[in-house]
Amino acid sequence: MFESVAVLLAEHDDLQQQLADPALHADAGRAKRVNLRYAELNQIVAAHTSWVQLGDDLEAARELAREDEAFAEEVPELEEQLRLAQEKLRRLLIPRDPDDGRDVIMEIKGGEGGAESALFAADLLRMYVHYAESKGWKTELLERTESDLGGYKDVQVAIKSNASEPSQGVWAHLKYEGGVHRVQRVPATESQGRIHTSTTGVLVFPEVDEPEEVAISQNDLKIDVFRSSGPGGQSVNTTDSAVRITHLPTGIVVSMQNEKSQLQNREAAMRVLRARILAKQQEELDAVASDARKSQIRGMDRSERIRTYNFPENRIADHRTGYKSYDLDRVMDGAIDAVIDSCIRADEDARLAQIGDSE
Repeated sequence: MFESVAVLLAEHDDLQQQLADPALHADAGRAKRVNLRYAELNQIVAAHTSWVQLGDDLEAARELAREDEAFAEEVPELEEQLRLAQEKLRRLLIPRDPDDGRDVIMEIKGGEGGAESALFAADLLRMYVHYAESKGWKTELLERTESDLGGYKDVQVAIKSNASEPSQGVWAHLKYEGGVHRVQRVPATESQGRIHTSTTGVLVFPEVDEPEEVAISQNDLKIDVFRSSGPGGQSVNTTDSAVRITHLPTGIVVSMQNEKSQLQNREAAMRVLRARILAKQQEELDAVASDARKSQIRGMDRSERIRTYNFPENRIADHRTGYKSYDLDRVMDGAIDAVIDSCIRADEDARLAQIGDSE
């Protein structure tokens, strides 16, 4: 299981030497990548050191126990500590998603349920913004299309962190949020007090760190400008500041009208376009490797739900992991750590099982 540790320890030493070289820091992008990888390997080095030390301590305790029974009492505790240390190291050795350290662009779209779905989209946006705040992350509203009742037909937000280690990155946590979210509650528009079921879709894309990562030829772009509009199609701008960019090779279309400046809308649209192209490229690679990101879906069909939010019972349930709790009020205020942790744990368990099957 641990044959690869020696390779990683050697890589850690090499990165340490690179970080000591002033020339590295002349290239900010490369320096960032080296720092992230070094921080990731630091955890493995520390876990491996602890595992080796506990193994030595256990062996010494067993030898001393042959001469002094007092040492025998330490053996069971050391065995348990060694087991936990080995499990921690096993999980750290699971091949990490290379995008884990990236920031994300999240899109929340109304699905089945009309006005109620749009209202729940606003509730989900608030939940994710509060979650980001609890992590010390920054959020930036890129685009929104409001509904007549104050919800969102479609809203896009960028979420950024200054994480120094990939496992603490935004994508590492929020990649599991992609899918259909089902809500069961009495809508504000319902006068009879009947519980309705509606759905809202969430799409999550890792953001491109540097424009050069995703090469886009200007000849592959069709750019249209138009006047931005508000709910119901009412005009909110007298100039052609809204931008629609179509990437001809992939057919991906991105529209932006949140800013009053055409230039700002174009820059925001290009950010989203790069993220979507990166995600599409990764999906194609995953499909070839038969290892698709199962948390990402593109439909809004109710049957493809990943999670249910039941307000009458104050219950939240994740259908992929079996997680269930009755603190939905806290969850909607951003306390979603336990839900996300269940996804991370389930993903790690599946990867460990896959590694075990291949050995």
